[in-house]
Amino acid sequence: MSKITPYKNSELGKKEQVTKMFDTISKNYDGLNRVISFGIDVKWRKKVVKIVEKTHPKTVLDIATGTGDLAIALAKTDANKIIGFDISSGMLEIGKQKVVKSNLQNTIEMVLGDSEDMPFEDNTFDAITVAFGVRNFETLEKGLSEILRVLKPNGIFVILETSVPTKTPYKQGYKLYSKYILPLIGKLFSKDRSAYQYLSESASVFPYGEALNNILTKIGFISVKDFPQTFGVATIYTSSKL
Repeated sequence: MSKITPYKNSELGKKEQVTKMFDTISKNYDGLNRVISFGIDVKWRKKVVKIVEKTHPKTVLDIATGTGDLAIALAKTDANKIIGFDISSGMLEIGKQKVVKSNLQNTIEMVLGDSEDMPFEDNTFDAITVAFGVRNFETLEKGLSEILRVLKPNGIFVILETSVPTKTPYKQGYKLYSKYILPLIGKLFSKDRSAYQYLSESASVFPYGEALNNILTKIGFISVKDFPQTFGVATIYTSSKL
């Protein structure tokens, strides 16, 4: 996988660049997400919640929680403890406000930290989710190994991530949209012009479908499955742990 970073001329590592990027765009992130995905990202998250809900988890970890949309949505499950975990303090501050507004502060805790070096004990969580976050890991295998470590045996791990349509004409339409329209929207509505260029480029090179399934299996996850969404522009992956 090509090494795509937000700021091409920066001396910072990818992890530091991603943190800086999300801190910068945090105030515009939710609104821009709705515009960029035409609001379909809300539907995708609801599907993730339904998948997790069926397992009746008591403890849930939402990695790369950002402003907390998925963590808040997961409150409808049986979970009595949800941790929203993110490397960006700017995104988490927005998320904390949303948690309080939703009156979920007794259920959801927003925690700042590095997903590749998490401060949790082995076998802690019944369910772990990541929505549009795994492609921002500096080292994908290291991040996934950490997730496997803190997931309980028989727990569920669900990824929601961008992917690339493989069928005509969706493949051509997606390429046109991601290469020209998405960066233009980001440029018009965000003060960080390179951020949405990065989000587009990183999506285009990130392993998806069978390729990501193989990586998950190699790390040690079991029962790995993928479910393409909306012509393949996103994919939901489910897996578990022995």
